[in-house]
Amino acid sequence: MNRFSLNHATTKHWNVLDAIDECARLGIGIGLWRDSVAEAGIATVAAAVRDAGVTVTSLCRGGFLTDRDGGIDDNRAAIEEAAQLGTRVLVMVCGGIGEGNDDIEQSRDVLAQRLRLLVPHAREHGVQLAIEPLHPMFASDRSVVSTLDQALDIAEPYTPADVGVVIDTYHVWWDPTVWSAINRAGRAGRIAAFQVADWVTPLPAGVLTGRGQLGDGCVPLRRFQRAVDAAGYRGPVEVELFNDEIWARPGPQVLDETLARYRAHVEITSA
Repeated sequence: MNRFSLNHATTKHWNVLDAIDECARLGIGIGLWRDSVAEAGIATVAAAVRDAGVTVTSLCRGGFLTDRDGGIDDNRAAIEEAAQLGTRVLVMVCGGIGEGNDDIEQSRDVLAQRLRLLVPHAREHGVQLAIEPLHPMFASDRSVVSTLDQALDIAEPYTPADVGVVIDTYHVWWDPTVWSAINRAGRAGRIAAFQVADWVTPLPAGVLTGRGQLGDGCVPLRRFQRAVDAAGYRGPVEVELFNDEIWARPGPQVLDETLARYRAHVEITSA
């Protein structure tokens, strides 16, 4: 269980300070989101994780760099927040086809240009910008980066300490080159974070909250765990579920269920 991390989005409506206390009791990490941190106060949350001895495995999110203004100031603030919370990993949801861009290729070019502006600030604060490819159904509005290879291509001009990638099973399970891309990411030392969720259909209206509980869908979760391990990744395994039915349940109950599902469908044991 020591690699398990609760991404707080899984228990979206659970007070973040209470979630931190429970993670401390269980000896697990937590992935945080900027909105819930801001609601509680970043100084308060930073003190809570420090005092509880809880590892913040990532902060979500930076990104949305493809629009005309690029959100550079907001992304610099996100970098500073990650450093204050004690995490190296700032997850970057890069943005869809931005206003003023002709097509997806131009949006990727804009993304690369804006990323270049952020790297020095991230390096100064000891934060790694972690590019997360999203399923192509989100290409128009959330991310023009759809495959792990695309994310690695964008990261390649930078050192792995500055720019890495996120492997999220929900977003890349469909990718026909994902297994070779995981090997490529491992060889380059660029796997910044590994997140798991399952794929179930039909998707809900709006599709954003369609992430299934582990074991409820078609994603070969344990195969992914073996692949990232074989690629040299030894970091946390975050469970990140966006699901209205799960969100409607008490946070402690969801965490208990998710831990059980993680053990049953993801965790690799030596026995």
